[in-house]
Amino acid sequence: MAVETAMAEGLSPVMAFALVGGIGVGAQWLAWRLRMPAIVLMLGAGLVIGPLLGLFDPGRDIGPLMQPMISIAVAIILFEGGLTLNFHHLRSAAEGVRRLVVVGAPLGWLLSTLALRYVAGLSWEASLVFGGIMIVTGPTVIAPLLRQARLPRRPAQLLHWEAIVNDPIGALAAVLAFEMILVMRATETMGDAVLDLVLGISLATALGIAGGWGVVRAFRRELVPQYMKVPLLFAMVLGVFALSDGMLHESGLLAVTVMGLWIANAELPSYDELRRFKEHATILLVSGVFVVLAASLKPETLMALDWRTGAFVAVVILVVRPATVLVSFLGTKLPMNERLLVGFTGPRGVVLVAVAGLFAQRLYADGVEDAARLTPIAFALVAATVILHGFTMSPMARALGLSAAQVPGVLIAGGSRFAASFGLALKRLEVPVLVADSNRTRLRSVREAGLPIFVGNILSEAAEHGVEFISYGRIVALSDNDALNTLITTDLAPEFGHENVYQLKPAKQEQRRHAMPVTLGGRSYCDGLSYLEIGRRMGEGWEVQVLEWGQDDGPDLESWRAANPEAVALAEVKPGRDIRLIAEEMEPNGTAGWHLVYFAPVPGEASDEASEEASEAPAEPTQADAAKPSSD
Repeated sequence: MAVETAMAEGLSPVMAFALVGGIGVGAQWLAWRLRMPAIVLMLGAGLVIGPLLGLFDPGRDIGPLMQPMISIAVAIILFEGGLTLNFHHLRSAAEGVRRLVVVGAPLGWLLSTLALRYVAGLSWEASLVFGGIMIVTGPTVIAPLLRQARLPRRPAQLLHWEAIVNDPIGALAAVLAFEMILVMRATETMGDAVLDLVLGISLATALGIAGGWGVVRAFRRELVPQYMKVPLLFAMVLGVFALSDGMLHESGLLAVTVMGLWIANAELPSYDELRRFKEHATILLVSGVFVVLAASLKPETLMALDWRTGAFVAVVILVVRPATVLVSFLGTKLPMNERLLVGFTGPRGVVLVAVAGLFAQRLYADGVEDAARLTPIAFALVAATVILHGFTMSPMARALGLSAAQVPGVLIAGGSRFAASFGLALKRLEVPVLVADSNRTRLRSVREAGLPIFVGNILSEAAEHGVEFISYGRIVALSDNDALNTLITTDLAPEFGHENVYQLKPAKQEQRRHAMPVTLGGRSYCDGLSYLEIGRRMGEGWEVQVLEWGQDDGPDLESWRAANPEAVALAEVKPGRDIRLIAEEMEPNGTAGWHLVYFAPVPGEASDEASEEASEAPAEPTQADAAKPSSD
């Protein structure tokens, strides 16, 4: 009854906003639970409540507010894209990414435009605008795929940084093409059109730089209190967008992108905090825009998708993308298998749909009738590429000899005998392990165990360039410095997820007045034992051990716990498949076929060594300690 009423009378704006927010965020949560690309579920949800059921019609339920809302949301999304692009962090993949940007972006724009014109059958105006935004490969889509595929460092970085860099560049290309079309339609001569276009670009760039400079100056001189920085940033984004757009229609998107680039490369102390908060807001905006655009599609528009659309999608995946990448890498030393993997991996994301949807409406209103086809074609391309690459990237990587271990690795921060023993047990169960410490001496046991190491601060810039973070899905902080453990897990939690960061319980945590806020640190690990307690037990003969559940008359959970009442469960591993770290107050599952890694006394043996771990004095890293990864 409620559905029939809503279909007949429409939703109130408040109900419409609540529905969009709930469905958008719900789709992303469900995608996280199901380990699926969120964009596919958001697309499906939008189509269900829109064209399929008729429950939500943005034009009917939101009315005149829809267009400015989408414009502002797209502006913030593009600002986020610019804010992500720090050129200083690009150095490790600079050559390959430079090729993909300088050669690949213009070539991709050209080939995409030709495919849209001659395969999809669109006009030159619509093809030129949509061809520009098709450069974007979608950083929010590629990141989960890279983690799933476990790629080596170089192709993973190429795909990752290409998505980040081309995110704003593709949007800029579409903005420039759109501006050019509008100017040419409004002016009588080519000279006037070029002049207006140059003036518009210059104005938007100047406003973006001015806005970015003002924000950076205010933040550096502490003219803004900490709690006001994020609100001020968003207010400045909206102000720059509105001012530029008011002076020259659609130039605001270019202005906010330039503003984001300026702030990203200013090296602000509070940059990480701003970026993370902004990312959270962007998730809401992305969800909302995607659901609204999907719901706004008309059944007749969807029915108009014919063989031309399918042929266009196939040409983009099989011809345009591979040709762009292979031509870009001509004359380089990049192996052919890596070129092929990058060439056949190009998932499109939300930015493409958001910008295409915005410009489709503007072009249609300006008299370009076939622009109405842009949004459904964009959805078709996004859905096809995300689904295709989501299922084929890992098999293709394995076929090309580029796939690492399928189990997400464990990064251990803090070298010690216990870390070496724990890491060695995981390695024997086919789990990738890296042990990091700023003091090479504390890594002695780790090196002797033959485990890969990183000498340096895991939070340093050297680690950003020298550690393949994408190969690791969990972090365990096991150092003797409680503050450092907390800092590492707090800093890396947004990237890895709080559920995937663990640390030793601080020594003073038992006292209430010393307890850390729940927002800091990771999950308590090793059954709440401190560094000194672990060292003492190692000296008493405890070791990291492994058993297999339920195989060859192996023990079950009940019998193991009865025989090892003091044992500390560390992880459960299914070799080559999955790993589950066991936080404090958790119990093993005891599933047959899985291996248990635990810390317990060795029956009938005693250690001849003194409590080495407990007596180790922390040593400060020296200049001689090279902050580079090595594997002994």
